[in-house]
Amino acid sequence: MTATAHEITYRLDQKRSLNGAFPGPKSQALNERRAAVVAAGVSSGVPVYVEDADGGIIRDVDGNFFIDLGSGIAVTSVGASDPAVVAAVQDAAAHFTHTCFMVTPYEGYVAVAEQLNRLTPGDHEKRTVLFNSGAEAVENAVKVARLATGRDAVVAFDHAYHGRTNLTMALTAKAMPYKTNFGPFAPEVYRMPMSYPFREENPEITGAEAAKRAITMIEKQIGGDQVAAIIIEPIQGEGGFIVPAEGFLPALSAWAKEKGIVFIADEVQSGFCRTGEWFAVNHEGVVPDIITMAKGIAGGLPLSAITGRADLLDAVHPGGLGGTYGGNPVACAAALAAIGTMEQHDLNARARHIEEVALGRLRELAADPSAGGVIGDVRGRGAMLAIELVQAGSKEPNAELTKAVAAACLQEGVIILTCGTYGNVIRLLPPLVISDELLLDGLEVLAAAIKANA
Repeated sequence: MTATAHEITYRLDQKRSLNGAFPGPKSQALNERRAAVVAAGVSSGVPVYVEDADGGIIRDVDGNFFIDLGSGIAVTSVGASDPAVVAAVQDAAAHFTHTCFMVTPYEGYVAVAEQLNRLTPGDHEKRTVLFNSGAEAVENAVKVARLATGRDAVVAFDHAYHGRTNLTMALTAKAMPYKTNFGPFAPEVYRMPMSYPFREENPEITGAEAAKRAITMIEKQIGGDQVAAIIIEPIQGEGGFIVPAEGFLPALSAWAKEKGIVFIADEVQSGFCRTGEWFAVNHEGVVPDIITMAKGIAGGLPLSAITGRADLLDAVHPGGLGGTYGGNPVACAAALAAIGTMEQHDLNARARHIEEVALGRLRELAADPSAGGVIGDVRGRGAMLAIELVQAGSKEPNAELTKAVAAACLQEGVIILTCGTYGNVIRLLPPLVISDELLLDGLEVLAAAIKANA
């Protein structure tokens, strides 16, 4: 049954409420403590400190209630304090917090692998390995692909984001703040053009044609028989919530299969009901050889995974994959509970409902003359939605307006995230358990902020 506002019980009042100027005095005091001890390289987009969170609400230490349209960057899809996740964590922690699966294994790890093998696309035999972060999952997926194929080259795409480790920085397209002055990077990584419908020079290009463009470049610049893996986000995250034209992913996947190339779908941000399907590749029936997962997998606890063809993952020698904390027992318990909540409340259907509600409102806003013609594109799937802001009457990116809109929303008690290669995309990632009333309130605040700053 699809979850509604009346079927989900919230601990916190699901209304935004500001009780004064902010950052408030407690947040300011915490910020002073932070400045003295936390490295400057770690930045925060919102200058208030969280005390509690539930449903679609974040409460700060000064008692302000903010609408959360970011979900900790698509992590708290089941809510920041889902009762089932909380109970599972408490029970697991009461028994043992760690033993290391590589030393003394435990059932939770096996149970999570069983669930991921069941939920990921394809009915082929699968294997799963658990890690800690999305970047770690990507690194290991590439390791597996290189070992299994005996090849070195890895193909990534324009606007991609895959992480902050050395290899994943090489795979990531955006220089600042992710790559600048952190080189040299891992070798044998090649970048190809993405299907970006809003910014294509030829607006008539189809997904299949955009795939052929990339494939031709791969064949010319690398050689298909030299490529170990193609890695792609089915909907690009940090790059701007770019949804490739229909047919792009299936054409790439089919060509990779023909050439013996491992096709890796990076579903770290788009997985676990976020787009209205368990995984974004499901929208076009694509079955990856390996799929990487993290973020929404465990209701807020650090856990990631790769699931893929058994022949690929079993090709790795014993001890070649793993890590001290990979598949931590408490995180595994949280993942099993989060998946249970997703199924109990049919959060795929809930994500599709959020899309219906939000996309309609955003498209109305884009067509509204009082919005100043600054919304160049509205796109996304499920509860992974975005608007791209431009200079009025053009496609020129408008990063300054994007910053101003985000700041104006915060002043009214709504937390939104920005992204995009050009810094001009507002991304909406509400918790899938957000009430319609709260979602609509947040969208009205966003609409007012755009109109006021356009």
